[in-house]
Amino acid sequence: MKLKILRKLLFALICLLFALPNGFAQDTSLAPANAISPDSPERVKVNNIFIIGNEKTQKNIILRELDFTTDFYYDWATFLEIIEADRKKIYNLRLFTSVEITPLITGEEEVEILIEVKERWYILPSLIFQLADRNFSEWWTNQNRDFSRVNYGLRLSHANVGGRNEKLKFAGQLGFTRALDLQYSKPYIDKKQKHGLAMQVTFFEQKNIPLKSSNNKQVFYTNENEDILRRNLGIAMRYTYRRTFYNFHFLTFGYSNTRVHPDVLLENPEYFQHGDDKLRYLYATYSFRHDRRDNVSYATDGELLQISATKYGVFYTKELDEVEVNLTANKYFKFNDKFHFVTGLTANWFLSISQPYTLVRGIGYSPNFIRGYELNVIEGQQLYVHKNSFRWKFVDYDVDISSLVPLEQLNTIPIRLYLSANFDHGYVKDRNFKPENANLTNQYLFGYGLGIDFVGLYDNAIRFEYSFNNNGGANFFLNFKAPF
Repeated sequence: MKLKILRKLLFALICLLFALPNGFAQDTSLAPANAISPDSPERVKVNNIFIIGNEKTQKNIILRELDFTTDFYYDWATFLEIIEADRKKIYNLRLFTSVEITPLITGEEEVEILIEVKERWYILPSLIFQLADRNFSEWWTNQNRDFSRVNYGLRLSHANVGGRNEKLKFAGQLGFTRALDLQYSKPYIDKKQKHGLAMQVTFFEQKNIPLKSSNNKQVFYTNENEDILRRNLGIAMRYTYRRTFYNFHFLTFGYSNTRVHPDVLLENPEYFQHGDDKLRYLYATYSFRHDRRDNVSYATDGELLQISATKYGVFYTKELDEVEVNLTANKYFKFNDKFHFVTGLTANWFLSISQPYTLVRGIGYSPNFIRGYELNVIEGQQLYVHKNSFRWKFVDYDVDISSLVPLEQLNTIPIRLYLSANFDHGYVKDRNFKPENANLTNQYLFGYGLGIDFVGLYDNAIRFEYSFNNNGGANFFLNFKAPF
């Protein structure tokens, strides 16, 4: 706290030095001016922008998020709205644990801007220990808490390579699914910071795989010799174009090569649909995202719109020729610091009447779910889900563990608890009308209940929910990700 005060005093001294050429006859209070008062100027011009706390992050990565510039006049009320929006954008880079933007008045209509950030810990080696199933409740109830269905390994990630917000991730995994994953992304490859690139290479193999669904639950299969039943190699490259602050365009080209054991096709001849044990295809995806959320990890204010279209089978369509369209539209209403309401619509469409089982979608597969139906999968070619939550933040404090953890990036643990009242509803259209899943397909579904959301370090969320559904089901569910 003392260091923080000293930093601001040092900045005030710097601002005073910059104000010297204008003379001392002006009223240069150098006081932070974050609100409208009778003494507030009608308009202001930004003379300089100072950034402190960015020991690793390059200055231009932060400046890219600013919607104001120097030597330009702004209406004071509008300017305060701009810097608050910019503070959220900088925080959503997910490079900092805290961001403050302070305008200091140095003249009659002049301000200096102090941007103070506290960097996260960027290099994170971590152990992988996670369930292979769709969610915790699936593993706990449907899979009888089977610890053989656990993935374990090592993950190494660098969230800010070279201080340019580049991401580098590597994971090696054993257990239920043996896998290797390598990802690299560079948000900007040009001086104007509008174009970016990313690439990913993945490989995995499994001895136990879902073959189909029956009674709206996944049916898993392992052969007698416990052979590897499925291998997959995936390669993808993504181009990003960010023309404005909140609008992103993505163009992805990828290749997928999946091979299954002959026993898989004996158990389900329609697993790949083209009579072979290999499924190979190129695909291309265009996505548009409009994102004005205040916090991308756990939003309480703003909006999110995502639209994407994918063509499976580019140039070579013998093994797969399919088109998929996705829509996500979320709105976050913040009434005050304690209460907010979230509503979100997701929709998914396939153009063909049926798909290979590796492409099957539906309610129950991330991110599409209805609370109360976490134990089920409702598969089809079209789905619509509308989720709603009214939340009350009843706990909000920070735990100082600096005496135990000397690292500045990890010595404060935020504790946020929200009580949520939830109502979700939706519909899955199965154009094949499979009788074994007819209980929940092609009909209106809804679920409702109460929950507690725990939001902690780096905005990671854990949800404890008790939900009911319109088929008489009720259960306690535990989830490790925000629902919106």
